[in-house]
Amino acid sequence: MRKYLSFFRLRLVTGLQYRTAALAGMATQFFWGFMEIMVFHAFYEADPSAYPMTMQATTSYVWLQQALLAFFGAWMFEGEIFDLIKNGNLAYELCRPVHIYDMWFARSVALRLSRAFLRCIPILVVAVFLPEGYGLGLPASFSAFLWFLLSLVLGLLVMVSLNMMIFVVCVFAISGDGIRIMFCSIVEVLSGQIIPLPFFPERVQRILEWNPFASTGNVPFRIYSGNLSGTEMVRAILIQIFWLVLLNVLGRLLAAKGEKRAVVQGG
Repeated sequence: MRKYLSFFRLRLVTGLQYRTAALAGMATQFFWGFMEIMVFHAFYEADPSAYPMTMQATTSYVWLQQALLAFFGAWMFEGEIFDLIKNGNLAYELCRPVHIYDMWFARSVALRLSRAFLRCIPILVVAVFLPEGYGLGLPASFSAFLWFLLSLVLGLLVMVSLNMMIFVVCVFAISGDGIRIMFCSIVEVLSGQIIPLPFFPERVQRILEWNPFASTGNVPFRIYSGNLSGTEMVRAILIQIFWLVLLNVLGRLLAAKGEKRAVVQGG
């Protein structure tokens, strides 16, 4: 365990060095957040009762999504891992006295945490002081906030587990560009990153809630805003746990197989 904590700490410290990139990212996220909220306002002004979430819940969802983009952005991969696979330096990784899956998992979690630390607090602070209907509202209740924190951790781990599946598949494919592009496109639609899942037709929504991508940011954001509560909230968290366990079991099995059948470029 200490070995993996060392990899985690080193990647976390390295990620915290990119402060200029974080400032540029925050500017982009503020712009994107305001744009999304303005679009939603245009629709809500026509008929506020026609939508499954209140305007305040929707704005909270948008700001949490922007503040925690580093947690759930489908494109937030550990680029060095793809390079290791592609240029053949995977051979050095295989020589280390560690499990590749656990090492890569620790590094991926650290990457997302380091980028979130630099961005989320400033965005949340500004969003809290914006006028009602445009800013981040308070959680539905104190208990909802605690459930939100639990779901947030589970969602982060599910997202990293999905990333791990892509890394492991790329060990077999060598070049993962096509797989990565397809993965990002699917996640953005099915996880609610473009349109929150409650805005989909009810039948479609019921199906989408069971896919692993919906167990990332969709659940904690809706719990915070009060859109998920009671038995539906508990069911959503249980689905998160189910996908976390299943993805890790499958990922470890594939990783063990990949370590034996890995093809290194050039030899």
